[in-house]
Amino acid sequence: MGKRLFSEHKPAKDVFLEVDNALDRKLSKIIFEGSDSELTKTFNTQPALMAVSLAIIRVIESELDKKISSFVDIVAGHSLGEYSALCAINSIDLEDTARILELRGKSMQQCVKSFPTKMTAVMGMEIKDIEKSLFSEPDNICEIANDNCPGQAVISGHESAVDKTKETCKKNGARALIDLKVSAPFHCSLMQPAADSMQAAFESISIKKPDIKFINNVNADFESNPSIIKNLLVQQVVNKVRWRESIKLIYSAGVTSIFEIGSGKVLTGLNKRMNIGCDFSNIEEFNEIKTFLEKLT
Repeated sequence: MGKRLFSEHKPAKDVFLEVDNALDRKLSKIIFEGSDSELTKTFNTQPALMAVSLAIIRVIESELDKKISSFVDIVAGHSLGEYSALCAINSIDLEDTARILELRGKSMQQCVKSFPTKMTAVMGMEIKDIEKSLFSEPDNICEIANDNCPGQAVISGHESAVDKTKETCKKNGARALIDLKVSAPFHCSLMQPAADSMQAAFESISIKKPDIKFINNVNADFESNPSIIKNLLVQQVVNKVRWRESIKLIYSAGVTSIFEIGSGKVLTGLNKRMNIGCDFSNIEEFNEIKTFLEKLT
């Protein structure tokens, strides 16, 4: 993940080294040489995914000799991807982004050490029907974590509540229920201690007005006020990611091409299921960077 970029492109290498410096440890070594068990620890995963995305962006900017904000109209990010998006458009600097994502990962993992939790993808049900199927009681909750695209969402919470919700979803017509391999139940109210930690950490972090339009996860709307963005990043930890609505807003703004930048193709797959007539593609490998550059020149 990102190793060729590090080896062959100085702008990418500079990103990885700056992240290492910010964290005061060799995250780049874990990214390039670490075991899966090491890399999947969320306090490693979150800054690592951000670093790869920013490395790709810096290579593109270097090749074009212009900032991404000069040829992109709107940015959005899914969950931790919001931080990558904001960093890319000069709203949060790279070192602060790396540090806050490491803290975000540590805080999330520490929230739920004492009880079993689960996240499950629900396929083949609309969001309104999943909402009706949720099991919840005061000390046993299941909530929607991601509204990804038509017919796909993710639920999150206490293991027993998620399992009871799965049973109801199956009775109500879910096509598939897939348990996710994650270290914590992200984007639900069980993450409140992590949100509190983020709130405290953001007091010492500067957020600037984004260079271009930014859509946030919490209400799937444009936001440019730095203070409000900071609050939304905190709220995001305990609220669902409204990705389906975010992509609809991007399309309604007149966008015709949507590029996913970073490791994997998950968002491109989700976006294609929106059936909105946009051109969708992802940029992860160097050949995909070259294809993207050819489209722009």
